[in-house]
Amino acid sequence: MSADNIYNYRPLPNSLTIKESNIEGLGLFAKEFIPRETVLGVSHYFINEEINRTPLGGFYNHSEEPTCYSIISEDNVKLVTKRDVQEGEEITTHYSLVSWFGDEQPKSQTRE
Repeated sequence: MSADNIYNYRPLPNSLTIKESNIEGLGLFAKEFIPRETVLGVSHYFINEEINRTPLGGFYNHSEEPTCYSIISEDNVKLVTKRDVQEGEEITTHYSLVSWFGDEQPKSQTRE
């Protein structure tokens, strides 16, 4: 990564901000209209059987009527809008580790 790219790093897309949520604690909110099927970015990485959150993954909340869904690949999870999201609307997904990994959770997430 060049020095120029280091200074251009943004932990969140320009279209999102963090503020107080009515769901839980802090949440992600749209600063502008975001069209359906927009990839917001990588929310989690899988490294050596561990789940690592990015700033994007650390602030979205769960909802039974979510604005986004996750695309899960071998090494990461991307957050994608499932419908148009209006300015000021909270970014949410319907999430659980079981939905990512089926009945088995990665070793770092199991409780003994």
